[in-house]
Amino acid sequence: MSYESRSPEPGPLSKVTHVPVAADDDGQRLDNWLTRALKGVPRSRIYRLLRKGEVRVNGRRAKPEYRLAAGDDVRLPPVRQEAADAPRRVPDRLIEAVEATVVHADPDVLVVAKPAGLAVHGGSGLAFGVIEALRASRPTETLELAHRLDRDTSGLLLVARNRQALRTLHALLREGRVEKRYLALVKGPWNLGKKTIDAPLATEARRAGARHVRVEAEGKAADSTFEPVDFFGPRATLMAVRLGTGRTHQIRVHAAHAGHPVAGDDRYGDREFNAEMAELGLKRLFLHAQSLSFEWPNGRTFAVSQPLPPELALVLETLGAARRRRSRRR
Repeated sequence: MSYESRSPEPGPLSKVTHVPVAADDDGQRLDNWLTRALKGVPRSRIYRLLRKGEVRVNGRRAKPEYRLAAGDDVRLPPVRQEAADAPRRVPDRLIEAVEATVVHADPDVLVVAKPAGLAVHGGSGLAFGVIEALRASRPTETLELAHRLDRDTSGLLLVARNRQALRTLHALLREGRVEKRYLALVKGPWNLGKKTIDAPLATEARRAGARHVRVEAEGKAADSTFEPVDFFGPRATLMAVRLGTGRTHQIRVHAAHAGHPVAGDDRYGDREFNAEMAELGLKRLFLHAQSLSFEWPNGRTFAVSQPLPPELALVLETLGAARRRRSRRR
Protein backbone atom coordinates (compact mmCIF):
# COMPACT_ATOMS: atom_id res chain seq x y z
CA MET A 1 0.00 0.00 0.00
CA SER A 2 1.36 3.39 -0.92
CA TYR A 3 0.69 6.74 0.66
CA GLU A 4 0.67 10.04 -1.16
CA SER A 5 2.52 12.88 0.48
CA ARG A 6 0.37 15.95 0.70
CA SER A 7 1.43 19.48 1.39
CA PRO A 8 -0.02 20.87 4.61
CA GLU A 9 -3.11 22.96 4.24
CA PRO A 10 -2.19 26.66 4.09
CA GLY A 11 -3.18 28.75 7.05
CA PRO A 12 -5.37 31.82 6.86
CA LEU A 13 -4.08 34.97 5.20
CA SER A 14 -3.28 37.73 7.65
CA LYS A 15 -4.46 41.31 7.14
CA VAL A 16 -2.38 44.33 6.24
CA THR A 17 -1.24 46.02 9.43
CA HIS A 18 0.68 49.19 10.19
CA VAL A 19 2.97 48.99 13.23
CA PRO A 20 4.72 52.01 14.74
CA VAL A 21 8.32 51.38 15.77
CA ALA A 22 8.77 51.63 19.52
CA ALA A 23 11.51 53.73 21.09
CA ASP A 24 13.28 50.57 22.28
CA ASP A 25 13.60 49.40 18.66
CA ASP A 26 15.27 52.61 17.47
CA GLY A 27 18.32 51.66 15.42
CA GLN A 28 17.36 48.01 14.87
CA ARG A 29 17.77 46.46 11.42
CA LEU A 30 14.52 46.05 9.55
CA ASP A 31 15.07 42.35 8.79
CA ASN A 32 15.67 41.53 12.45
CA TRP A 33 12.64 43.54 13.51
CA LEU A 34 10.47 41.71 10.97
CA THR A 35 11.64 38.32 12.26
CA ARG A 36 10.08 39.21 15.60
CA ALA A 37 7.04 40.99 14.15
CA LEU A 38 6.22 38.11 11.79
CA LYS A 39 6.69 35.22 14.21
CA GLY A 40 6.83 31.84 12.52
CA VAL A 41 7.53 33.25 9.05
CA PRO A 42 10.86 31.95 7.65
CA ARG A 43 13.55 34.56 7.06
CA SER A 44 13.72 33.52 3.39
CA ARG A 45 10.10 34.59 2.98
CA ILE A 46 10.74 37.84 4.86
CA TYR A 47 13.55 38.73 2.43
CA ARG A 48 11.25 37.87 -0.48
CA LEU A 49 8.62 40.25 0.88
CA LEU A 50 11.27 42.97 1.15
CA ARG A 51 12.54 42.39 -2.39
CA LYS A 52 9.00 42.64 -3.77
CA GLY A 53 8.41 45.86 -1.88
CA GLU A 54 5.50 44.42 0.08
CA VAL A 55 7.01 45.69 3.32
CA ARG A 56 7.00 49.49 3.43
CA VAL A 57 8.53 51.90 5.89
CA ASN A 58 6.81 55.27 5.97
CA GLY A 59 5.17 54.35 2.65
CA ARG A 60 8.44 53.57 0.85
CA ARG A 61 10.39 50.45 -0.04
CA ALA A 62 13.19 49.60 2.38
CA LYS A 63 16.18 47.28 2.31
CA PRO A 64 16.80 44.58 4.94
CA GLU A 65 19.68 46.55 6.47
CA TYR A 66 17.60 49.71 6.90
CA ARG A 67 17.92 51.01 10.46
CA LEU A 68 14.53 51.77 11.93
CA ALA A 69 13.84 54.96 13.84
CA ALA A 70 11.40 55.35 16.67
CA GLY A 71 8.02 56.34 15.25
CA ASP A 72 8.59 54.82 11.81
CA ASP A 73 5.42 53.33 10.32
CA VAL A 74 6.01 49.77 9.07
CA ARG A 75 3.45 48.24 6.74
CA LEU A 76 3.22 44.47 7.24
CA PRO A 77 1.68 42.76 4.20
CA PRO A 78 -0.76 39.86 4.24
CA VAL A 79 1.18 36.70 5.08
CA ARG A 80 -0.04 33.13 4.84
CA GLN A 81 1.61 30.67 7.22
CA GLU A 82 1.98 27.06 6.26
CA ALA A 83 1.13 24.60 8.98
CA ALA A 84 4.75 23.50 9.16
CA ASP A 85 5.83 27.09 9.78
CA ALA A 86 3.19 27.97 12.32
CA PRO A 87 4.37 28.16 15.92
CA ARG A 88 2.41 26.24 18.50
CA ARG A 89 -0.33 28.43 19.86
CA VAL A 90 -0.42 29.24 23.56
CA PRO A 91 -3.75 27.95 24.90
CA ASP A 92 -6.28 30.66 25.73
CA ARG A 93 -6.78 29.09 29.14
CA LEU A 94 -3.10 29.57 30.01
CA ILE A 95 -3.08 33.14 28.71
CA GLU A 96 -6.10 34.01 30.84
CA ALA A 97 -4.62 32.30 33.90
CA VAL A 98 -1.30 34.15 33.62
CA GLU A 99 -2.92 37.54 32.94
CA ALA A 100 -4.99 37.04 36.10
CA THR A 101 -1.75 36.80 38.12
CA VAL A 102 -0.38 40.22 37.04
CA VAL A 103 -0.32 42.23 40.28
CA HIS A 104 1.56 45.31 39.05
CA ALA A 105 2.03 47.03 35.72
CA ASP A 106 3.84 50.25 34.82
CA PRO A 107 5.58 51.40 31.64
CA ASP A 108 8.76 49.53 32.56
CA VAL A 109 7.76 46.29 34.28
CA LEU A 110 5.05 43.75 34.87
CA VAL A 111 5.01 41.82 38.14
CA VAL A 112 3.43 38.38 38.12
CA ALA A 113 2.37 36.47 41.22
CA LYS A 114 3.40 33.11 39.78
CA PRO A 115 1.56 30.09 41.16
CA ALA A 116 3.51 26.96 42.10
CA GLY A 117 3.64 24.38 39.32
CA LEU A 118 3.82 26.90 36.49
CA ALA A 119 7.17 27.27 34.72
CA VAL A 120 8.46 30.75 33.95
CA HIS A 121 9.30 29.68 30.38
CA GLY A 122 8.92 26.73 28.06
CA GLY A 123 11.57 24.02 27.86
CA SER A 124 12.44 20.66 29.43
CA GLY A 125 9.36 19.08 27.93
CA LEU A 126 7.10 22.08 28.56
CA ALA A 127 5.78 23.95 25.54
CA PHE A 128 4.84 27.16 27.34
CA GLY A 129 5.38 29.11 30.52
CA VAL A 130 4.64 32.53 31.96
CA ILE A 131 6.65 34.50 29.43
CA GLU A 132 5.17 32.77 26.37
CA ALA A 133 1.65 33.39 27.69
CA LEU A 134 2.38 37.08 28.33
CA ARG A 135 3.88 37.52 24.87
CA ALA A 136 0.84 35.90 23.29
CA SER A 137 -1.42 38.19 25.30
CA ARG A 138 0.63 41.33 24.54
CA PRO A 139 2.02 40.78 21.02
CA THR A 140 3.03 44.39 20.45
CA GLU A 141 5.27 44.51 23.53
CA THR A 142 8.89 43.46 23.99
CA LEU A 143 8.68 41.30 27.11
CA GLU A 144 11.65 39.60 28.77
CA LEU A 145 12.14 37.83 32.09
CA ALA A 146 14.31 39.92 34.41
CA HIS A 147 14.99 36.87 36.62
CA ARG A 148 13.56 33.39 37.20
CA LEU A 149 11.76 31.31 39.79
CA ASP A 150 11.79 27.55 40.12
CA ARG A 151 8.67 25.92 38.74
CA ASP A 152 7.69 24.68 42.23
CA THR A 153 8.17 28.10 43.87
CA SER A 154 5.31 30.59 44.04
CA GLY A 155 5.56 34.34 44.23
CA LEU A 156 6.74 37.50 42.56
CA LEU A 157 8.35 37.48 39.13
CA LEU A 158 9.66 40.59 37.33
CA VAL A 159 9.11 40.97 33.59
CA ALA A 160 10.73 43.88 31.72
CA ARG A 161 8.54 45.68 29.19
CA ASN A 162 11.35 47.32 27.22
CA ARG A 163 15.02 46.75 26.57
CA GLN A 164 16.21 49.67 28.68
CA ALA A 165 14.31 48.38 31.70
CA LEU A 166 15.77 44.91 31.12
CA ARG A 167 19.32 46.26 30.97
CA THR A 168 18.78 48.28 34.14
CA LEU A 169 17.23 45.38 36.06
CA HIS A 170 20.02 43.02 35.04
CA ALA A 171 22.59 45.56 36.24
CA LEU A 172 20.79 45.99 39.56
CA LEU A 173 20.58 42.23 40.03
CA ARG A 174 24.27 41.75 39.22
CA GLU A 175 25.19 44.44 41.73
CA GLY A 176 23.01 42.90 44.44
CA ARG A 177 20.78 45.99 44.62
CA VAL A 178 17.48 44.12 44.24
CA GLU A 179 16.22 42.83 47.59
CA LYS A 180 14.33 39.58 47.16
CA ARG A 181 12.63 38.19 50.26
CA TYR A 182 11.23 34.67 50.45
CA LEU A 183 9.25 32.76 53.03
CA ALA A 184 10.14 29.12 53.61
CA LEU A 185 8.95 26.52 56.11
CA VAL A 186 11.88 24.36 57.19
CA LYS A 187 12.27 21.23 59.25
CA GLY A 188 12.77 21.42 63.00
CA PRO A 189 13.54 24.29 65.38
CA TRP A 190 15.97 26.77 63.84
CA ASN A 191 18.41 27.63 66.64
CA LEU A 192 20.95 29.52 64.55
CA GLY A 193 19.33 32.95 64.85
CA LYS A 194 19.83 35.22 61.87
CA LYS A 195 22.34 33.32 59.81
CA THR A 196 23.97 33.81 56.43
CA ILE A 197 24.77 30.58 54.64
CA ASP A 198 27.75 31.36 52.41
CA ALA A 199 28.30 28.13 50.49
CA PRO A 200 29.25 27.88 46.80
CA LEU A 201 26.97 25.83 44.58
CA ALA A 202 27.65 23.58 41.60
CA THR A 203 25.19 21.99 39.22
CA GLU A 204 25.62 18.25 38.74
CA ALA A 205 24.69 16.25 35.68
CA ARG A 206 20.95 15.81 35.44
CA ARG A 207 19.47 12.91 37.37
CA ALA A 208 16.55 11.23 35.64
CA GLY A 209 16.18 14.40 33.58
CA ALA A 210 16.11 16.69 36.65
CA ARG A 211 18.74 19.29 37.50
CA HIS A 212 20.52 18.71 40.80
CA VAL A 213 22.64 21.26 42.70
CA ARG A 214 25.08 20.61 45.51
CA VAL A 215 27.37 22.58 47.82
CA GLU A 216 30.82 22.40 46.28
CA ALA A 217 33.99 24.32 47.11
CA GLU A 218 34.70 24.81 43.41
CA GLY A 219 31.14 25.97 42.68
CA LYS A 220 29.81 29.47 42.10
CA ALA A 221 29.60 31.87 45.05
CA ALA A 222 26.19 31.86 46.71
CA ASP A 223 24.86 33.36 49.92
CA SER A 224 21.44 33.30 51.56
CA THR A 225 20.47 34.99 54.82
CA PHE A 226 17.94 33.08 56.94
CA GLU A 227 16.00 34.64 59.80
CA PRO A 228 13.30 32.89 61.85
CA VAL A 229 9.82 34.42 61.71
CA ASP A 230 7.74 31.90 63.66
CA PHE A 231 8.51 28.70 65.55
CA PHE A 232 6.27 25.64 65.58
CA GLY A 233 7.96 23.71 68.37
CA PRO A 234 10.14 20.77 67.37
CA ARG A 235 8.31 20.32 64.07
CA ALA A 236 9.13 23.32 61.90
CA THR A 237 10.19 26.97 61.65
CA LEU A 238 8.93 29.65 59.29
CA MET A 239 11.92 31.51 57.85
CA ALA A 240 12.40 34.77 56.00
CA VAL A 241 15.19 34.38 53.46
CA ARG A 242 17.03 37.14 51.62
CA LEU A 243 19.19 36.27 48.65
CA GLY A 244 22.60 37.77 48.07
CA THR A 245 22.93 35.79 44.84
CA GLY A 246 20.40 34.03 42.64
CA ARG A 247 21.67 30.54 41.90
CA THR A 248 19.47 27.66 40.81
CA HIS A 249 17.73 25.99 43.80
CA GLN A 250 19.83 28.18 46.11
CA ILE A 251 17.47 28.43 49.09
CA ARG A 252 16.56 24.76 48.95
CA VAL A 253 20.17 23.58 48.84
CA HIS A 254 21.38 26.03 51.51
CA ALA A 255 18.52 25.09 53.85
CA ALA A 256 19.30 21.39 53.48
CA HIS A 257 23.01 22.15 53.96
CA ALA A 258 22.15 23.84 57.28
CA GLY A 259 20.25 20.71 58.39
CA HIS A 260 16.81 22.31 57.94
CA PRO A 261 15.41 21.24 54.55
CA VAL A 262 12.42 23.05 53.11
CA ALA A 263 9.03 21.40 53.62
CA GLY A 264 7.68 19.64 50.55
CA ASP A 265 11.05 19.55 48.80
CA ASP A 266 11.16 16.19 47.04
CA ARG A 267 14.65 16.81 45.65
CA TYR A 268 16.72 18.02 48.60
CA GLY A 269 14.28 17.50 51.46
CA ASP A 270 13.55 14.99 54.21
CA ARG A 271 11.11 12.24 53.26
CA GLU A 272 9.66 11.71 56.74
CA PHE A 273 9.24 15.45 57.33
CA ASN A 274 7.56 15.83 53.95
CA ALA A 275 5.15 13.01 54.78
CA GLU A 276 4.32 14.64 58.12
CA MET A 277 3.64 17.99 56.44
CA ALA A 278 1.56 16.27 53.75
CA GLU A 279 -0.72 14.96 56.51
CA LEU A 280 -1.26 18.62 57.46
CA GLY A 281 -2.34 19.42 53.92
CA LEU A 282 0.95 20.52 52.30
CA LYS A 283 0.89 19.35 48.69
CA ARG A 284 3.73 21.45 47.28
CA LEU A 285 7.08 23.02 48.08
CA PHE A 286 6.73 25.56 50.90
CA LEU A 287 8.76 28.33 49.29
CA HIS A 288 7.26 31.68 48.31
CA ALA A 289 8.86 34.80 46.80
CA GLN A 290 7.15 37.34 49.02
CA SER A 291 8.65 40.72 48.15
CA LEU A 292 10.84 42.63 45.70
CA SER A 293 12.32 46.07 46.18
CA PHE A 294 14.98 48.22 44.52
CA GLU A 295 15.71 51.77 43.47
CA TRP A 296 15.66 52.82 39.83
CA PRO A 297 18.64 54.94 38.64
CA ASN A 298 16.41 58.03 38.73
CA GLY A 299 15.91 57.53 42.48
CA ARG A 300 12.38 56.14 42.22
CA THR A 301 11.77 53.38 44.75
CA PHE A 302 10.07 50.21 43.59
CA ALA A 303 8.54 47.81 46.09
CA VAL A 304 5.91 45.12 45.79
CA SER A 305 4.84 42.27 48.06
CA GLN A 306 2.51 39.30 47.85
CA PRO A 307 1.00 37.35 50.77
CA LEU A 308 1.33 33.61 51.13
CA PRO A 309 -1.00 31.64 48.86
CA PRO A 310 -4.03 30.24 50.71
CA GLU A 311 -2.75 26.65 50.60
CA LEU A 312 0.45 27.64 52.42
CA ALA A 313 -1.32 29.94 54.88
CA LEU A 314 -3.62 27.05 55.79
CA VAL A 315 -0.63 24.83 56.66
CA LEU A 316 0.63 27.52 59.04
CA GLU A 317 -2.82 27.80 60.61
CA THR A 318 -2.86 24.06 61.18
CA LEU A 319 0.62 24.12 62.71
CA GLY A 320 -0.37 27.06 64.91
CA ALA A 321 -3.49 25.28 66.14
CA ALA A 322 -1.41 22.23 67.05
CA ARG A 323 1.05 24.45 68.91
CA ARG A 324 -1.76 26.03 70.92
CA ARG A 325 -3.13 22.63 71.85
CA ARG A 326 0.27 21.51 73.11
CA SER A 327 0.60 24.72 75.12
CA ARG A 328 -2.77 24.21 76.83
CA ARG A 329 -1.86 20.67 77.85
CA ARG A 330 1.21 21.88 79.74
